[in-house]
Amino acid sequence: MQRINQTTRVTKFILVGFSSLGELQMLLFVIFLLLYMTILLANATIMTVIHCSRSLHTPMYGFLFILSFSETCYTFVIIPQLLDHLLSDTKAISFVACATQLFFFLSFACTNCFLIAVMGYDRYVAICFPLRYMIIMNKRLGLGLVSVSGATGFFIALVATNLICDMPFCGPNRVNHYFCDMAPVIKLACTDTHVKELALFSLSILVIMVPFVLILISYGFIVNTILKIPSAEGKSKAFATCVSHLTVVIVHYGCASIIYLRPKSKSASDKDQLVAVTYTIVTPLLNPLVYSLRNQEVKAALKRVFLRPSDKLI
Repeated sequence: MQRINQTTRVTKFILVGFSSLGELQMLLFVIFLLLYMTILLANATIMTVIHCSRSLHTPMYGFLFILSFSETCYTFVIIPQLLDHLLSDTKAISFVACATQLFFFLSFACTNCFLIAVMGYDRYVAICFPLRYMIIMNKRLGLGLVSVSGATGFFIALVATNLICDMPFCGPNRVNHYFCDMAPVIKLACTDTHVKELALFSLSILVIMVPFVLILISYGFIVNTILKIPSAEGKSKAFATCVSHLTVVIVHYGCASIIYLRPKSKSASDKDQLVAVTYTIVTPLLNPLVYSLRNQEVKAALKRVFLRPSDKLI
């Protein structure tokens, strides 16, 4: 990210996303502010409950803790600046700040994709090998999977950011988006971007499709195992442990696929920005809500931690 092409002339970009809404920007500010505060509160609550409840000190909730932390950092990269620009007339961002935002946005986004795949593998082990679950998903393996997810996510983000920042930007500087994302920024480069777009598209396939396929394979084995359970109650209980994760998978990978699995960068349309709002604001809010509302263990832990202070397990 340090290496910026010496021929670069543009020193700042103008983020024009939502600019056409005029006075409605104030309403958006209030809505996004409330959503951001809810995201912070919801993820902080999930992390607190997992930390304070010994019953949740399992690999599954350890991964959820890390995902909640990563989602919090992910929104911190985007939403505060969005709120500031909704109240600002200029909506300017320096070239270096844009590159920095792009790097950290991609870093946490890629890391989240890998973490969700890891959580799918965790469900596979828990349902297909219940008696050996704690042996297979030991602390060493869990930390290793999290570390590899984070390191791979940040490395891919570094490669992608370098590919983009190494291009010359010498003309238009109006980014048709509300944050610095790959396609809208590449659109402004004053050079042939075909080769680099193909490289970035390949990275997108690696980050989105590879984990998604691994999740599908995991759930193929999970469904096969669940169908072999003789009792209907047992099947229902086994499937219930996967519903929250499946919901997150569908929303997360669905939105990411719509935006990033395109062979060419196109001007960000209003529809694209609406989808972007989903994966930058709604999804980070969805994760803690889904896991708290759909998961009986988390709901029970919430009651123990917040409704009965004397019964806290520290």
